Amino acid sequence: MKREIGRIDKADFPQLNLINIEVKIDTGAYTSSIHCKNVKVEDNYLKCTFLDEEHPSYHEKEFVFDEYDVKVVKSSNGQAQARYRIKTEIVLFGKTHPIYLTLSDREEMRFPVLLGRNFLSRKYVVDINKTNLSYKQKIEK
Repeated sequence: MKREIGRIDKADFPQLNLINIEVKIDTGAYTSSIHCKNVKVEDNYLKCTFLDEEHPSYHEKEFVFDEYDVKVVKSSNGQAQARYRIKTEIVLFGKTHPIYLTLSDREEMRFPVLLGRNFLSRKYVVDINKTNLSYKQKIEK
């Protein structure tokens, strides 16, 4: 059975050392993404800077990945864009799941992470009237 998730929540990304990061559940997006800037490849390593002003300890933190690929993503305005993609892990409702995240510079966006249909399908059903279901369960424990 699929678990219910609200329209926004907070998730952990243990491999990235990111805790309680706000995520927007975006059923309109196929891919999931994390907001970064200064994305570049140096000596076969992918480097980028994480953006999240809500978390001063993480804001502008540099990440370095040795495993990544490039995915063509169609943005909401219909433009196709090649974006770097990483594989990492996300923790929701106390369970760890593998997740692919494309890297995108979206400084204007309120949420540093979008969770798209590809990740949500077969795991979650979205209730747009609820928020932070995973986070509330986490802090109750």
